[in-house]
Amino acid sequence: MLDLSQYDCLGAALRDAVEAWPSEVCLIEADRDRENCRLTYSYFKQMALPLARALQDSGFGEGDRAAMIMTNQSKWLISAYAIFYCGGVLVPLDYKLTASEHLALLGHSKATVLVIEHHLWRAIMASPGFKDLQVQTVLVTEAPANADIAGAKRWEEFKTEGAPHFVPRRRQDAACIVYSSGTGGRPKGCVLTHENYLVQCISLTSLYPFWPGVRYLSILPTNHAIDFMVGFIGPFVCGAAVVHLRTLRPEYVRDAFPRYKITYMALVPMVLKNLEKGLRARFAELPAHRRWLLDRLIGLNKLLTGKHPNLRMSRTLLKQVHQAFGGEVRALFVGGAFTEPATLQFFYDLGIPVANGYGLTEAGTAVTLNDFNPFRPDTVGRPLPGMEVRIVDASDEGIGEVAVRSKTVMSHYLDDPEMTAETIVHGWLMTGDLGRIDSTGHLQLFGRKKNMIVTEGGKNIYPEDIETFFESLPVKEFCVFAANYLWPQSTMTSEMLVIVLRLEPERNFDEALRRELAEHNRRLPDFKRVRGSMIWDHDFPRTASLKIKRTELAEQIRAATERARAVAAL
Repeated sequence: MLDLSQYDCLGAALRDAVEAWPSEVCLIEADRDRENCRLTYSYFKQMALPLARALQDSGFGEGDRAAMIMTNQSKWLISAYAIFYCGGVLVPLDYKLTASEHLALLGHSKATVLVIEHHLWRAIMASPGFKDLQVQTVLVTEAPANADIAGAKRWEEFKTEGAPHFVPRRRQDAACIVYSSGTGGRPKGCVLTHENYLVQCISLTSLYPFWPGVRYLSILPTNHAIDFMVGFIGPFVCGAAVVHLRTLRPEYVRDAFPRYKITYMALVPMVLKNLEKGLRARFAELPAHRRWLLDRLIGLNKLLTGKHPNLRMSRTLLKQVHQAFGGEVRALFVGGAFTEPATLQFFYDLGIPVANGYGLTEAGTAVTLNDFNPFRPDTVGRPLPGMEVRIVDASDEGIGEVAVRSKTVMSHYLDDPEMTAETIVHGWLMTGDLGRIDSTGHLQLFGRKKNMIVTEGGKNIYPEDIETFFESLPVKEFCVFAANYLWPQSTMTSEMLVIVLRLEPERNFDEALRRELAEHNRRLPDFKRVRGSMIWDHDFPRTASLKIKRTELAEQIRAATERARAVAAL
């Protein structure tokens, strides 16, 4: 591994990485049962540098911003490398957003370059807001030869002979602008510095090292904070390889483990739960005598490994299970949302440790991570090296808001000093999550103080962003809340959005209004939909500028109604 303490920027570290392990494989891209490409670090460099030179020739330079809207593939990492080589700032956007949401964030980020897949570019071209797009250079990947790409350039043809000029950056300079939310309301662009990423990488690899020969299976979007770190920066600065799958169908994900001898993989709770269901179903199909033997072996492995994993012993006792995973898995990483302890225990009993972690975009990637010393499925682990975690305004039970201080905490929210001041107080990042630190230093989470939910897929959903989809409702006023914010409970489960309706005089919540509400709701992606509604019989409290006082309204609702009585399912 490179000594990242000696570097000032990601560009320099990545530049030296491709020089340090020229013959090692760094990238494998697979689509279903077909392998699209396999790149060594040397060949990766040969593909990236002509792109960097072409970007520089087009005027892209130090501090300029380049947005990326792509699924997992080799061109994502090649483009990111070229952007950092030029001293640029990367703006990774979620490819699952709508075209209008992409346009809003492109405008807010002031990106001058956009790298995007053809089908996503087509959607943006068809959006009403396309005429206002200010990006100077658009690079479209995989565009057919006869396709109309509206003046954009084909990524595959955008290259210039000759060596580009490497542009160094300082540790405190911006490396990425990552949007944690705000697609429909107030954008929250987290400005993360080169130091943020370098320090985070040192912390993570101190617990879970990479080296040449290690293979990381990338199934999360690379724009996701977790995969950007452990599916790009971490493997590259250690000479390891990243395996990209361009399909998430379970049978191809399962096949990738033995085919590529995967060492690590990061995933969100929803995917981990689906993996558990698949394994349980396969176990249930075994003949009775084989199932009896498997249960005995799992019980023995659980007894012998106890609180600390023993990979060699588990691979011997449960050989067939581990062979199905390729026989090389050292750990899976899960984060982004709450994971049920029973699911973590299921995999641990099989000898496949799942490192449960807690983090947020504003803190880089991870704040805490289970180091299996000992295994604690009921917690999200201890703070990573260099992380300070404290509980603010703790109750008698020791539960309060989790605050974080470290060199991985973002610099600020882009163009929003007010929100930055509310979030970073005297150097401490106020997470809005409720937790408690136990006597062994492990962090336990108990819900959210802030008005938001996190889906099983690791998506942050802010109610304020959802409200734009209900603006034409025939009601006097409305407001969307996270149910667990209105009625706090010590749990990270049962999170859902609730719309509070104040009806016009003489209007009832009749069938016509129900249908209209449902129609508005259907316009949202499933994971963003409102799941409950309630009627409020009083005018909403408002500021002098007529903005709803959300906190005051929530307090009124909480004091007057109970969740079970107030909320009707949608």
